[in-house]
Parts: sequence; structure tokens; C-alpha cells
Amino acid sequence: MPFSLGPRAISTGYRLAAFDQIGSTNAEALERARAGERGPIWFVTTEQTAGRGRRQRPWIAPRGNLASSILEVMDVAPSVAATLGFAAGLSLEAALRRLSMEAALRSGQGTSFFLKWPNDVLAGQHKLAGILLEAESVPAGQLAVVVGIGTNVVAAPVSTPTPATSLAALGIKLSAEELFLALSDAWAEFRGIWDHGRGFADIRKAWLDRAAGLGEAVAIKSGQSIIEGVFDTIDEQGCMIVRTSAGNRMPVTAGDVYFGSAASVRAN
Repeated sequence: MPFSLGPRAISTGYRLAAFDQIGSTNAEALERARAGERGPIWFVTTEQTAGRGRRQRPWIAPRGNLASSILEVMDVAPSVAATLGFAAGLSLEAALRRLSMEAALRSGQGTSFFLKWPNDVLAGQHKLAGILLEAESVPAGQLAVVVGIGTNVVAAPVSTPTPATSLAALGIKLSAEELFLALSDAWAEFRGIWDHGRGFADIRKAWLDRAAGLGEAVAIKSGQSIIEGVFDTIDEQGCMIVRTSAGNRMPVTAGDVYFGSAASVRAN
């Protein structure tokens, strides 16, 4: 089946640009925004050859995986746009949960999906998908926001900081096209709830309900420093709040997250 948008996405005004192969859906979206595209429009492919994740790490999608990016141009501050990544995580988790129910009925074994701060979707304790949000200013004072969502449908990378898995390895038989159809509708729903940041309180609550490691020991590697404590919550700006052994509540804006002690960081 070809890539197509779900009915909710279509009725909300989304468009679609699908590719047989592309270097990076995020890069394509940003190039289109610089050329005047104002969206909202999805860019999707089942084979990505030059994708990237956070900190410029490569994110290669072999044929059969899903590389997708949504371009939205809006009047929001960059700090507000950053919280859209949480809506993206909820969108993918909702799509996966709905589609995996049929596989669970066949196999008798369900799969639990969780959201790992700031930008991963986990199946159990393994990384299934990554989210990369990028933004650039465009004329008229607006912000072009691109949210890239890469999902391991048929294959997963090896030797990653967080062990990775794929839907196929989990026994969930889906195509990238089927997953995207559900994702596009889920995005329309959660993007609407987010509502230019005005609905982030609802997004935050729903995200925390699905958060991996909440209330557990956590170690965050940020640059050369390691922050240790307990994952307490995320705040109204989307920062991770870590409660240290001294009882301080420390906001963390970015970093690589490892559940467990600092030893788990040094092992990677």
C-alpha cells in the first residue's frame, strides 16, 4: 500500500510528500520551509540514507523502517515549540498501542510502550523510536518547526547507548505505511490538544502517565558532568526535574538519560 494520510489528518488540512528513498526527511522539510513552504505537511519514506538524531548522531532507516517528519509554521517562541516533542511522543505511542492490540490478540503477549525523556519511545526497556525537533526562523517573524519521528519497523540499529528493538522483533507485523496512517491521525489529535503550547498542561499530564523511569533512580550525562538522583517529574517547560540525594530539585534541560546509578552511564 502507498503512504497515505488518515481521515483526521486530511480533515485537519495536512498534506503529504512521500518518497521511495531520501537522505533525510527533516532536512527536506527544512529546505522546503526555506523555499517558502508553510505546511502543515508530512515528509515520509521507508528508506532514509542520511538521517540524524540528537547531537548529530546518524539515524539510518533501512528499507521498511519509517522515517517521518512534520513541518508546521507557527507564531510561537522556540521554548514553546520545544514542548511539541512531547505531543509527538504521545502521538506515536497512541498509534503503536492501537495497532499492536491486534498482534497481542494473535500472540497472547502484549507489548508495553513508554516515553523516555526527552525524545524516545520504548518498547519495554528497548528503544523503538526517536524524535528530533528542529526549528528555524522564517519571514514574518514565524518559526518553522520540524518534528522528525524515526521508528524501527523491520530492523533496529546495534551498539546504541540504549539497546534498540523493532516492531518485527517484537512480533508486531506492521508496515511503515500502516504505522504512518495511524500516526498521522494521532498527530492531528495531540497537536490539537497542544494548541501552540496553550494545552501543554494536558500534554504534560498524559506524557507523565506513560513516562519511563518516573520515581526511579536516574543518571543524566550532560557534557562532561553526570547528574544523579530520582526522576521526579517534568516541569511546565518540559525540563526533567531530578531530586538529588541532598533533597534539591534540579531542572535538566538536555542530556543522555540512563536509569540506575552513575555506573550505568560510565558503562556506555
